[in-house]
Amino acid sequence: MAETIKLFVNGCEVEVEAGKNLIDAIGAVGIEIPHLCYHPALGADGNCRMCLVGIEDGRPPLVPACKTQAVEGMKVLLDAEHIKKIQKDVLELELINHPTDCPICDQAGECSLQDYYMTYGREESRMNVDQVKKAKKLDFGCGVVHDQERCVVCGRCVRFCRQITKTGELGIVNRTDSARVTIFPGRPLDNRYALNVVDLCPVGAMTSADFRFKQRVWFLKKNRSICHGCSRGCNITVDHNREKDSDDMIYRFRPLLNEQVNGYFMCDEGRLSYHGENENRLSEARLSKTPLSFDDAVTAALREIEKHDDILFLLSPNSTLEQMMAIRSFAEKIDATLSGFSDGYIKKGDGDDYLIQDDKSANRAGLELLGIDSSKEAFETALKKADLLLNFNNDLLLAYSETELKKLLKDTRVIGLSSHETACFQQANLLLPVASFTEYGGSIINCDSILQFFAKAVSKNSEPVEICELISLLGGPFHDRTQLWEELKKNCELLSNVDPDNIPPAGLKLTDSEADNVPA
Repeated sequence: MAETIKLFVNGCEVEVEAGKNLIDAIGAVGIEIPHLCYHPALGADGNCRMCLVGIEDGRPPLVPACKTQAVEGMKVLLDAEHIKKIQKDVLELELINHPTDCPICDQAGECSLQDYYMTYGREESRMNVDQVKKAKKLDFGCGVVHDQERCVVCGRCVRFCRQITKTGELGIVNRTDSARVTIFPGRPLDNRYALNVVDLCPVGAMTSADFRFKQRVWFLKKNRSICHGCSRGCNITVDHNREKDSDDMIYRFRPLLNEQVNGYFMCDEGRLSYHGENENRLSEARLSKTPLSFDDAVTAALREIEKHDDILFLLSPNSTLEQMMAIRSFAEKIDATLSGFSDGYIKKGDGDDYLIQDDKSANRAGLELLGIDSSKEAFETALKKADLLLNFNNDLLLAYSETELKKLLKDTRVIGLSSHETACFQQANLLLPVASFTEYGGSIINCDSILQFFAKAVSKNSEPVEICELISLLGGPFHDRTQLWEELKKNCELLSNVDPDNIPPAGLKLTDSEADNVPA
C-alpha cells in the first residue's frame, strides 16, 4: 500500500497519498482543483495560474497547487473569497480573445474551459475592444487541426512533443496577446502518437480531422475495452452511438489510463483502428459464395466436419483465452490438428521503445500459454494432410500471397469463420460471420504477460455470433465462460489461482511472484 498522509482542505481532514502534488493528491479523494496546463504525464508547468490555492502556514498568500507537494498536516484553502476571485480573474483573461464558439466546437461537452466557466466564472465580459484575431483550421499534420483563437497557450501539446515523443514539432511563438502554438515552417507533426495532443488539449484548440463534426460528444456512449492493434493491449474508451434507424457505430477510440500498460496515451494507428470495426464487415453466411441462413450454414458446417477425417483448425492470435480454450477443446474432441500459425501478424522493425510492438496481434501470449503450436512448418505439414481446414478468423494473406495461398489450399476444403470480408476468406467453401472484438468480452495477455479482461462494448442491430458460441453449436464440449475458465485453470499453471470475475481493471501480472501484483 502507498504511504498516506492527513491534511486539511477547507478545514476538513482528508487522507491522501504521500508524494503527490495537491492537484493529484486531493483530486484522488474527489476534491477538484481547477487547472489547465498541468497534466500528470507532463508534470507541472505553472503557466495557467488556474490552480492557485491558499496554504495556512505562513507561505506566500497563494501558491500553484501543481507545484506544491501535499505534506502531513497541511491546511489547504480552496473556497476563500480571494481564491474564488483569482479563479474568476484567470478565466476572464483566458476568455478575452476566446471565440466562445461552443455550439460549433468539437470539444463542447468535454471542454475544461467551458466547465470551469460554468463552475468558477459565470461573469459577464467587460471587454469593449475588438478581440485579437488569429489563424483557424491550421493543418498541423498527422490529422491534427489547430484553431489558434481557441488556444489558451497551456503548452501541453508542446510539452508532449518534447517530453513524450521527443520530436519537438510544436512551439509557442510571440508574447502576450500574440502568443500562439505553431509548427516550424515546413515541418508539420511527424510522429506516430501525434493525435494524443487532441486528448491533451483542454479547450478544443487541437481537433482530430478524423472526428471533427462527426458527433456531439454528449450523444456518445463510452465503454472501456482493449485495443487489438498490437500486443501492447492499450486500454481504450470506445465511443459509439446508435442514431435513429441506424446501427450502433463506433466514432473513436481514445486512450484510457492504465499505468502498467499504456499510461495515458496510445498510438495513432491503434486509435484509428476503430474504422475496422465499422467497415468491411461480413454480415451473411455463404456456401460456395451463395448466401444462406446462419442456421443452414451451421448445419452445412456440421456435415463437412462429419464427413472429413483429417481436419485442421487454425486460430487467430487475436482470439481471447476463452476462444482459444473452446477451439482447442473442440479440436481434441474430434481429433483435429490445431495450429496458431500467424507469422504474418508480426511486422519486424515496426515497433518502438515506447508502446508500439512488432507483433500486431492481441494475444499471442495466450497461444504460448496454452501450448498451441504456431510454427509455419507444423502448419504447412498439417495442411498438406488435411482435407478440411476450419479457419477461425486468421488472415493467412498476411503470411502468403494470394497465389501461394491458392496453391496451399488447392486440395483442401475451407470453412471460414470471419468477422470481416477479407480476400483471405473469399477462397472459403463455406463462410460464417462472427463477432469482432468490440462485440464480445474476453481475456487476453499482453506482451508484458499482463492478463486483462475486456467487456463487450457495442451491440449491433443484428448481433453476430461470438466464436465460443459458434463452437458450442458445432459440438464443442463447453458452453459458457465459467466452464471455459475451469478448463483454463486446469490446463495452465499460471492461471490456476486467477479469479476470472475479479481481474483488476489495470490487469494482472502473470508471474510466479505474488509480490508483483500487490498494489503500490
